[in-house]
Amino acid sequence: MQIPQGKLIAIGGAEDKGTEVEKGEIHKNNLNFFELGILRRIVEEAGGVNKRIEVITTASMIPHQVGENYLNAFGKIGCVNVGIMHIRNRENLKQAEYAERLKECDCIMMTGGNQMRLTATLGGTEFLKILRDKYWNEEVVVAGTSAGAMAMSSSMIYEGNPFRAHLKGEVKITTGLRMIDNIIIDSHFEKRGRFVRLAQAVAGNPACIGIGLGEDTGMIITEGNKMEAIGSGLIVIIDGHEVVHTNIADIPEGNPMSIENLHVHFCARGNGYNIDERKFVEKMGKENTPFMSDVI
Repeated sequence: MQIPQGKLIAIGGAEDKGTEVEKGEIHKNNLNFFELGILRRIVEEAGGVNKRIEVITTASMIPHQVGENYLNAFGKIGCVNVGIMHIRNRENLKQAEYAERLKECDCIMMTGGNQMRLTATLGGTEFLKILRDKYWNEEVVVAGTSAGAMAMSSSMIYEGNPFRAHLKGEVKITTGLRMIDNIIIDSHFEKRGRFVRLAQAVAGNPACIGIGLGEDTGMIITEGNKMEAIGSGLIVIIDGHEVVHTNIADIPEGNPMSIENLHVHFCARGNGYNIDERKFVEKMGKENTPFMSDVI
């Protein structure tokens, strides 16, 4: 079986960069957590401050503001070779420039916003094919925050009010960017109360591992299998592989679901998880992402 040569870094977000799908609001951006911790780790995994980084702002409705924020954040940690791709629609991808820049870069960063904008714009394009080929065949870092993280997997949550997520049919899933097949990612996990939302997604797709990313927290996935928690927050792993009973297939929509024997793990910085073996790992990685209190 082929093992991907690249790394995925999925980040739970600490701010919205664009319109929040569930509320229809635009929130102020705050990149402090990137500047001081997780963003630095992304640069390290990519090979250092001289490597070529491309930021894709497609998910955001305020792409120029978001792009400037990332230029400033990367600049503060010494990066000197950063580009911004303001890909707004599928027509833009006919410009050969974007494909050529993608082929030459060492790190791709997908911003937050609306994950459906990412999949609807990039899905089925030559640009996405190049991105997936790079991930499988080159030592590239593909990072994403919030919507950019949620879009990475094959199965992607695109809607689901957390106050109604216990009811069948309230959690909407579609096809993501297909960087990895066996996980479902949710972001802003704790502050927005999305545990039940991810549990329903896993109940309907028990072959997948659910990854709930807290804010200021990320998960590095290497070899398509080994996951390491970074950042100052919490990651929740939801595993439905050994579910004994669930009524999700039999009840009408709008009725509450039941699940028996759902496995849940909490991962803090340095903990990990092996996807193939479905095992929690106490000490997975470098544990070198600074806590906020260490760096402010």
